[in-house]
This record gives sequence, structure tokens and C-alpha cells, in this order.
Amino acid sequence: METLTIGDFAARSGVAPSALRYYEREGLIRSTRTGGNQRRYDRAELRRVAFIRIAQQVGVSLEEIRTALADLPENRTPTKADWAKLSAHWRHRLDEKIALMERLRDQLTGCIGCGCLSLHRCKLINPGDRFASDGTGPQVLLNPAP
Repeated sequence: METLTIGDFAARSGVAPSALRYYEREGLIRSTRTGGNQRRYDRAELRRVAFIRIAQQVGVSLEEIRTALADLPENRTPTKADWAKLSAHWRHRLDEKIALMERLRDQLTGCIGCGCLSLHRCKLINPGDRFASDGTGPQVLLNPAP
């Protein structure tokens, strides 16, 4: 199987060599060593790094990523079914984030969820700061009425 040096792997994955070494120390990816103790990465590790990058972008912690990757096979490249099973665990969370982003997009110009950007409009949407009893922060966005 073709292997990549850390420089080639970093260039191909878009991740800095220091981050790759960190991912390896954390057990998220694996490499082999040459006789001169240089790292070599299997091409299959590119999929793991891509997964790590995307998962981090949507707010998945490295601990959750580590747990998910631990369920993948070690001695073969993960299949589409492997990835589908893994991603199913986060589908609900992603759906919730998408819904929050859509609410934010749709309400951003008029209000940040509690009316604090417009004291005039706030008197209409949140008179007497009634949303304060629902909790802190932008309650209209975080916990919209059904």
C-alpha cells in the first residue's frame, strides 16, 4: 500500500503537520515508522482526517470523535456502510444545529432572539422581559415555541 510522508499527508489533507502529530498522539489516526524513524501514513488515513475536520466544524468534540473512530475497523479502509453507521449517531444533533442556524438567519436582522438589538421592537416581542423566566440568553432562538 502506498504511504505518504507527513509533509505530503499534510498537503493532501489540508492539516498542519503539528495537528497530524497531535491527532496521532490522541489516537485519532495512525502512522508507521521508517528505519529512520520518519512517519508514514496510509492513504486510508486521509478519510479519518477528513472526518475529524468536518466533525470539528460542526462542533463535535475530539473525545466524541475518538469514541466514534474507535468503532471503525483497524485493518481495512472503512466502507460507506461503516461511515453511515458512524454518522447516524450525530444526525439528530446536526439537524438541531441546522434548525438553529436557520432561525438565526431568518431572525438576525430584526432581533437576536430576545429583542435586545431593538428596544422599540422588544416592547412588542418581549414585553417586561417575559423570556427571562425561560432561561438565560436568546430564548426565542434557542427554545422556540412549537
